[in-house]
Amino acid sequence: MSAMEGMEKIDPGGTEAVADVRTQEMFINMGPQHPSTHGVLRVLLTADGEVISSAKPYVGYIHRCAEKIGETLTLEQFTPYTDRYDYLSAMNNNLGYCMAVEKLCGIEAPERAQYIRVIVAELNRIASHLVAFGTYGLDLGAFTPFCYAFRDREWILSLFERLCGARLTYNYVCIGGVRHDLPEGFLEGTRNFCDHMEKTWKEYDTLLSRNAIFVRRTAGIGVVSAEEARAWGFTGPCLRGSGVAYDVRRARPYLVYDKLDFDIPVGRGEAGVQGDCWDRYYVRMLEILESIKIVRQCLDVLPGGDVKAKVSKALKAPEKEVYLGVENPRGELGHYIVGGGGKNAYRMRIRGPSFANLTILGKLLEGAMIADAVAIIGSLDIVLGEVDR
Repeated sequence: MSAMEGMEKIDPGGTEAVADVRTQEMFINMGPQHPSTHGVLRVLLTADGEVISSAKPYVGYIHRCAEKIGETLTLEQFTPYTDRYDYLSAMNNNLGYCMAVEKLCGIEAPERAQYIRVIVAELNRIASHLVAFGTYGLDLGAFTPFCYAFRDREWILSLFERLCGARLTYNYVCIGGVRHDLPEGFLEGTRNFCDHMEKTWKEYDTLLSRNAIFVRRTAGIGVVSAEEARAWGFTGPCLRGSGVAYDVRRARPYLVYDKLDFDIPVGRGEAGVQGDCWDRYYVRMLEILESIKIVRQCLDVLPGGDVKAKVSKALKAPEKEVYLGVENPRGELGHYIVGGGGKNAYRMRIRGPSFANLTILGKLLEGAMIADAVAIIGSLDIVLGEVDR
């Protein structure tokens, strides 16, 4: 049989002729050390040419059994471990866990401690969003925003170092309040930072948010509708980027947030379609301004008094169960604790917002271009320490 037998005859001059061209799918490993993942995440891509036909994220490379450790240590001893799951927002982690224990044991922090908690939590939110701003620009080829973001983040870290001696994992918020009162010069330094950040934010907005190349790389990419965001359990800026105005600080107020005036930024599709990568990014940028507004209000009305309630050194967990969620920079961080009457929790489970936001990654990447994979992953702003725990 000749080579031509069995093949469809093609008329070179015809207009209806279609050649059957098939490509071989290619498997591409992103990670587990790819810069776009900001941690130990492996994403296995199946690509047909430049188009991703499927994607599967693999997690667990740095699983440390945090929840089981929480069941073996006393309630107070576990506090430093909370710093480690989202190491970019350790103050918020401390706060979420300590408030869950306080709810379990019937402890109420003094009013001054509550205001201090809000101040440090919002400063940590700003620091985290600065990292998100800088690294997202770096993911997409812009190095300058990274340098500027870390320059201003250093100001916050210096304030925290003066406050508790640490620059990343703080262990400052404790059961019953905070470890100690604010040091001399902290309030003035915080005001100066707020003044500085409001000015430089406008520079950031011009430098990256309105940059033509950055907008083309993020607008209309990785779109998640409001319905999909709810169905997939999106939380935090990712949820609000899809137009859903849900914030734990407003929906289930804690500390003194119900006494403060602040807005909930949501994505509006200014650069493309509502719920795209640009919207998720820009919600974080707007939240920096809202956090500054919150910090200023707390500084203006900061009351005097104690900063820690009297807590027994032999604190025991009553035989009941509680859940408490707080709004950390990546979304709702929840702690579910079951007390058994002893000094440690009988059962503990942690709802990490990064893990919740990562679940939709496979669907988001399907049908996207390989070049857009980095932009989509970066827009979720995940921290793998919190995903794996």
